[in-house]
Amino acid sequence: MRSIVSLILIALVVLGLYLLLTPDEEKNSITRPVSSTTMEIRSPAFSDGGIIPTLYTCDGDNINPPLTISDVPEDAQSLVLIMEDPDVPAEIRDDQMFDHWVLYNIPANTQEIPENTTGISEVGKNTSGKDAYTGPCPPSQYEPTEHRYFFKIYALDTTLTFAETPSKQDVLSAIEGHVLEEAELMGRYDRSER
Repeated sequence: MRSIVSLILIALVVLGLYLLLTPDEEKNSITRPVSSTTMEIRSPAFSDGGIIPTLYTCDGDNINPPLTISDVPEDAQSLVLIMEDPDVPAEIRDDQMFDHWVLYNIPANTQEIPENTTGISEVGKNTSGKDAYTGPCPPSQYEPTEHRYFFKIYALDTTLTFAETPSKQDVLSAIEGHVLEEAELMGRYDRSER
């Protein structure tokens, strides 16, 4: 009896440590990858965690950076790409999130999204309400002055249909239960260092 109680206590401690140490975004993820491949998204313009070149920001030409996609699951029917900034000051946006780019129905065999892309997929609305790419433009008068920009790619077992141009949240709701695998690339930008 004592050993059963000990095992239950150990299990509760392990569960408590998991909940304490696992980042919130992992615990609250809308999907879990179910494929055993290792899908990746990269950019020849910057490394993961590196600085996004000015060319791709509001201080440059405000065009999207080139991206490469590899190891998409064989049974994928389409891809979704979302670029978001979770470091927006609360003084500007209550949710502290800015959606920069929403692409959906990208062909599953796509291996490259070229710089200044048009016509490769259908485009959803960014936080500005535009169905276009909007480059990094963190306001230097607020902390943090350096923001992180996440390029998230999702491989789906379906294609998506919307009655009107969707927002990021519309797309995320539509892909629930259809994600085969996901990957992300993060870049950083700080206007105060210009």
